[in-house]
Amino acid sequence: MLSVLIVEDDHIQRKNLVKMIYEADKNLDIYEAESMEEALNMSKENYINFFYIDIFLKDSSGLDLALELRKMEIYKFTWIIFITTHVKYMLQAFKEIHCYDYIIKPYRKEEIIETTRFLISGRYKYNIKEDKNRYAVFVLQNSISVKLNIDEIFFIEVNLRKVTLHTKKGKYQPKKMSLSKALVIINADNILQSHKSFAVNVKLINKMESISPKLWKISFVNYEENALLSYKFKDAVTEVLKKNI
Repeated sequence: MLSVLIVEDDHIQRKNLVKMIYEADKNLDIYEAESMEEALNMSKENYINFFYIDIFLKDSSGLDLALELRKMEIYKFTWIIFITTHVKYMLQAFKEIHCYDYIIKPYRKEEIIETTRFLISGRYKYNIKEDKNRYAVFVLQNSISVKLNIDEIFFIEVNLRKVTLHTKKGKYQPKKMSLSKALVIINADNILQSHKSFAVNVKLINKMESISPKLWKISFVNYEENALLSYKFKDAVTEVLKKNI
């Protein structure tokens, strides 16, 4: 699920903007903030796919907020759309912040919907330097965000309601995460649920061994730990595995 953060200190305008963006896609996860501090906190606790930021905020400038976001590695190339009543600030926005676009108040609903649909359509890349790879961003238990290469994930494990991502670069435990939510964030055809407590990267499977009539142990290339495959998910995993051989 893609997420957008709207930063607007006028309550009525912010709520109107939320309604317009929902018309573009009802599946968007929309966050709201009315100040720079609140927006930065939300951006650290959640991964935001793109931002709508008002240039003028009560406690600061939307430009200052954007500059702070650009200092964060995960938002270095994220799309930012400014909302403004003054075009004169936009030259600074494009030069210093590399914003995607700006919308002049009073904005038209059609313009908001069109811009939002373009951003979520997949006709852009968040990071042109990384367009050959696929990434997913997770917020960890210590509230630090980590961007992981999807193809480097061996498997996902759930134990005592805690999710662990087993990757080529180590293990990571996302904050407030379930197996189903992790799969939505990753959104990759090669990572499939294999058991009620596991999801595996089919491309990195080395071997499957039977340990009971309805349970198998999955081992991975150059990784010592194993995942489980249950009878319920065996056919789906096996079918994708055959395609990747």
